[in-house]
Amino acid sequence: MTTEHDTLIRLAAFRWLHAQVAIHGDALPRSVLAKGFEIEGERVPLVGPQGIFKPRVLPAPLSITTVAGGPYQDAFAGDLISYAYRGTDPGHADNVGLRRAMAEHLPLVYLFGERPGWYTPIWPVFVVGDRPNDLFFDIAADDQRFGMPFEPTDVAEERAEIRREYVTSVVRLRLHQRAFRARVLAAYRDQCAMCRLRHGALLDAAHITADTAPEGEPVVSNGLSLCKLHHAAFDGHFLTVRPDYVVEVKRSVLDEVDGPMLQHGLKGMHGQSIVLPNAFNLRPDRTRLERRYQEFRQAG
Repeated sequence: MTTEHDTLIRLAAFRWLHAQVAIHGDALPRSVLAKGFEIEGERVPLVGPQGIFKPRVLPAPLSITTVAGGPYQDAFAGDLISYAYRGTDPGHADNVGLRRAMAEHLPLVYLFGERPGWYTPIWPVFVVGDRPNDLFFDIAADDQRFGMPFEPTDVAEERAEIRREYVTSVVRLRLHQRAFRARVLAAYRDQCAMCRLRHGALLDAAHITADTAPEGEPVVSNGLSLCKLHHAAFDGHFLTVRPDYVVEVKRSVLDEVDGPMLQHGLKGMHGQSIVLPNAFNLRPDRTRLERRYQEFRQAG
């Protein structure tokens, strides 16, 4: 296969992913990724039974996958993604394939397992390091978008490395936020803890302690599943959740007279107990809620 043909297929994969994200949203079902697309009469899936996946039409891997709750624990090391080897043999064909992708600067798709059967695709990413003693590859995201060439540009390599480190740090934040949202919504059975709304597109994972604070870890006990209205009201201190898991609405809002949205959407939440996760260790941390409640009271 020529370099031009390899690039053609990878660009086609990126364009296809762009179209699928427009249809399904940021997270794609495995069934869609496994079906893939056709080019020149050949079907090209994006995912296979193993994490490092090379479709038949390409000489080197096209995608790498992290499965939610899987055996391989990928992590962010600084501004890079540490991607685990296939097994413990550096000479395994899958590991050799990723080493080839690194040597030839081939763009890949990183499929992040957001929850079982659903993946957030990040593309293009590049293998930029190999650590056989640790059994990890180093992966960096790039800020090029589908349809752009991947041949070297006139951008200095040092600048390109700085750019990739920055973009990977942005990707890291995005993936952590999406993973946090998926875990929180699953704990609350995909409904708003206040009004029980079940439309997933209208649900957020709200932080009790802000994620910008040192104690703002992305753990479920620091989150609440809220619809967009109640998330905004919670962040703006129009209402809060007390440590006894009861909603309290701001006095000025309770005294205000307005239409049905204010009456039923906000005022009607006052004094109501929230929906809680079944698992006690996933329920909102009472100490965090107490701190949040004091902030709410100070906000008046």
